[in-house]
Amino acid sequence: MGDLIVFDGLCIFCSGFARFMARHDRAGRFRFVTAQSDLGQRLYREHGLDPVAMVTNIVIVDGVAHQKMAAFAAAMACLPAPWRWARVVGYAPKGPANWVYDRIARNRYVFGRRDCPLPSSALKARLIE
Repeated sequence: MGDLIVFDGLCIFCSGFARFMARHDRAGRFRFVTAQSDLGQRLYREHGLDPVAMVTNIVIVDGVAHQKMAAFAAAMACLPAPWRWARVVGYAPKGPANWVYDRIARNRYVFGRRDCPLPSSALKARLIE
């Protein structure tokens, strides 16, 4: 299946991240799938995640699945400079980094709208399902 980003299609932060990645992934390395799709739901279950709560994006790079802040770092590492420099968050201690990630994830519908704009053409071209 190649490199993949599974994201909550209803979350403004998550879909914004997917649009950002589609725009800056000039190599076209990533494909995208919403967590609400059949494939997204299956991937959540395969990786031991609750497919209803959707508390993290899943970023699969070179066959390895990443979650939470590690997912963000893995995705950013695949982009050209200067964006790849954001991968430095992957070196932060896992506990505090995921604590911050969890706070944002739990409140993502409070912080942002729940109705997202239509996918960009760059994202739509690589969206599965």
